[in-house]
Amino acid sequence: MRKSLIGILLLSIVIVGIALPIGFSAQSDSKVITYGETTYNNANYKSVVDDFFNQQAHIDVKNVESKIITASEVNKVASTITGKTYSSDQIFSSALVDLSDQGNIKVTVDKSKITTITADMYISALKSAGITHGHVYVTSPVTATGESALTGIMNSYEAATDVQIPETVKQAANEEIYTEAEIVENDNVSAEDLTKLVDDVKVTVQDNNITDHTTIVNIIYNYTVNNNINMTNSSIENLATSIGGVQAVQGDVQNYSSQVTQIVGDNAKGFSFEELFTKLGL
Repeated sequence: MRKSLIGILLLSIVIVGIALPIGFSAQSDSKVITYGETTYNNANYKSVVDDFFNQQAHIDVKNVESKIITASEVNKVASTITGKTYSSDQIFSSALVDLSDQGNIKVTVDKSKITTITADMYISALKSAGITHGHVYVTSPVTATGESALTGIMNSYEAATDVQIPETVKQAANEEIYTEAEIVENDNVSAEDLTKLVDDVKVTVQDNNITDHTTIVNIIYNYTVNNNINMTNSSIENLATSIGGVQAVQGDVQNYSSQVTQIVGDNAKGFSFEELFTKLGL
């Protein structure tokens, strides 16, 4: 009887341990919301965004840590990539990151509001940054391209994991998504075709450790010809630069990814209750 009681207590401890990812304390919150400052400062806008998160993620946003993404933070990235600058009344995109949702990275986009960046684009850019776990929800109170949301998403990951993403990695991931947004808007290329192109080219570049810009340009050009995708030479050049940038920071990406995996990795992988029961003598 005493042995069984001890076994039950130990089992309870193990189950609690599995429920909390490594690196999280009982007080830690694995969910973080980032609001665009325009949205946060408008009660009606914020209510629309909160309703989306409540319904899609089945949470109460009142219990979730939140941060505000300002125009200056977005401009720090965007101005060096596209030359665009945003004012404080133009930052609408908001995101929720939920690290309690284990497994491969998933993204849910409010398609009624986010007009350019798709879930697959976010996933591709996040993988470029070494982010492979959790569930991301992206929305806006009004129609928006969604490109500025990546800044908020990465900030949410930093807040949820307490691991800083290297600036080089942030820059490369943001350049990828801003470049894709411009191509979708200017070249009339479908988001689906472009995402597949980017993913396939990145795999080729990474598998062969290609860093030469001209070689990457040729890979992209051949892909567009073989798949009947019309892109301007300028877009091909810009895309090659962004993919080359991702490849150039792979060392930083791997270092960051290994730190985060220790925190949000699949800690239950290979776990067997039958084996546990045997060891506990139950």
